[in-house]
Amino acid sequence: MIRKASAVWQGDLKSGKGTMTAPSGVMTNAAYSFATRFEEAPGTNPEELIAAAHAGCFSMALSAELGKAGLTPERVATVAAVTLETVDGKPTVTKSHLTVRAKVPGADNAKFLEIAGGAKAGCPISRLLKAEITMDAALEG
Repeated sequence: MIRKASAVWQGDLKSGKGTMTAPSGVMTNAAYSFATRFEEAPGTNPEELIAAAHAGCFSMALSAELGKAGLTPERVATVAAVTLETVDGKPTVTKSHLTVRAKVPGADNAKFLEIAGGAKAGCPISRLLKAEITMDAALEG
């Protein structure tokens, strides 16, 4: 299976602009720029898309791992916070921190944390990223 997305950039780094598109139609010519990436201007950026991919991938992986343990989650909500910082003078994604809140009837906290740790390590996007990946997971009542 191969999934694709494309990007077009026009101009120099600081004053140029670009668009990103996914063939599924979920993102068509989404604008991005230096300001949306390295400053706080509204708009998307590659790191935000990596965060979305990691959150979505992990949520599915956790659901799958819970299922293997005979547990069915009512809800898994994940936020991925991707850190972009300068390393050796170059912008580098250094971390992805997962904040997970899940409602899983019948799960005890210790078993949930064990399963969540396995999902964090086994999620395909986690396996792709070379950055440190941390997590704060909790069951909801």
